Amino acid sequence: MSPDKQFSKRYFQMPRAEIGHLRFILESYDGVAFARTLDNQLALVEIAYPPSRSQDVEPLLEALAVEVGLQEVAAPGVVPPL
Repeated sequence: MSPDKQFSKRYFQMPRAEIGHLRFILESYDGVAFARTLDNQLALVEIAYPPSRSQDVEPLLEALAVEVGLQEVAAPGVVPPL
C-alpha cells in the first residue's frame, strides 16, 4: 500500500503565527496526527492521520479550529465542483 493510502489528509489555512503552536499540540498527542506546512506565505498546512485514529482526530481538529483558527480548504490543485 502506498504511503498516501495509509493516511487521511485534510488541508487548512490558519494564522501564520500559529503554525508552530499547531505542530506543538499535535506532537503532544504522540503520533495521532502530523502537520506539514505546504505554503508558509499562505499558512497552508496539511494534517495527516491514520484512518483508524479519525475518532480521536476529528474532535481535536474541531477544538483546534477554535484555538488556533484552522479553516479547512480544498486540497491544493483540486478544483472545487461547480
